[in-house]
Amino acid sequence: MPSLVCAESPRQAVIPFDSPDPTAIMAPDGKGIYVFTTGRGIPILYSNNFLDWERMDRIFPRDRFPNGMPDWAKKAVPDANAPWAPDVVFLNDRYYVYYSVSTVGSRRSAIGLATNKTLDKTSPDYQWHDEGMVLESHPNHTEFNALDSALFIDENGKTYLFWGSYWTGLKAVEVDPKTGKPFRYVPGNLKIPADYVSVASRPDTSIEAAYVIRRGKYYYLFVSWGTTLDGAESTYRIAIGRSEKPLGPYIDRDGKRMDQGGGTVILSSTEKWKGTGHNGFFRTTKEGKNKGDWLILHAFDAQAPERGRLTQIRPLYWDESDWLLPGAILDVPFEQFDFSSKKD
Repeated sequence: MPSLVCAESPRQAVIPFDSPDPTAIMAPDGKGIYVFTTGRGIPILYSNNFLDWERMDRIFPRDRFPNGMPDWAKKAVPDANAPWAPDVVFLNDRYYVYYSVSTVGSRRSAIGLATNKTLDKTSPDYQWHDEGMVLESHPNHTEFNALDSALFIDENGKTYLFWGSYWTGLKAVEVDPKTGKPFRYVPGNLKIPADYVSVASRPDTSIEAAYVIRRGKYYYLFVSWGTTLDGAESTYRIAIGRSEKPLGPYIDRDGKRMDQGGGTVILSSTEKWKGTGHNGFFRTTKEGKNKGDWLILHAFDAQAPERGRLTQIRPLYWDESDWLLPGAILDVPFEQFDFSSKKD
């Protein structure tokens, strides 16, 4: 049976244990949420109120994957001990989860893909299938790092993969919607996608965790700047820009291009929460007062940084110029939340 993890006290939408790099997707009935995080085998959590959490499963359980990842991944990056930074989307009537395999500070990295027909573990169709490597990086062959992937599915069915961490910044390429992988690779022994473009960078190179959404005519690119492994001293913060094309250029609120160092910071550390970043996004679509947009991210509790990076969920609001602002951490059960009662 899944184990229940109770909410923080006072009750908040905070997963009260180390759960970095979260990604989320609503359950088909619109009443609950599945969250995937960095960790051995890629942990899967579920909540029907965004406050209390069940540990549901792992994509790569020990009985099938003794290394906590597929054999190809361990062979490609032997020192890796767990998959990082998952991203979940629904495509081709299946759940696609992208993940990264690497070690801290290395550019020898790879992005993989796993799929499942359902997230309902009681279903006879529940079975995670490893789809192998999507792309990779190597210090002698690429200027990018194959980390922190995120798939964006446009309204016209075209799909784009975003990735990157430090070095020359964030990249993107259109991918085959039938496979979720790049259409073409550069000839050679490595899986390096052809025709990829740069979408964001920083002068100090501290940029990663790309995530793209669309609202109306604009595409919005989220990124994280700064450090995320320094406990209460972490400097992670979330910045954004927008574009009228999925591959950019993305422009911040001051008119500066993100591929030239721009970005508008929308969330940074507070006295309580340090190193706020590596966000995902999901929409609640079931009709009601709580229908809207949500941000999921991790941060350290400044009073107890030893607990690790804790996932939190916040509503997202939009101003008259179609720029967004995160709200306060959710502090009531999801079904009771009302988007008209904004709290900073």
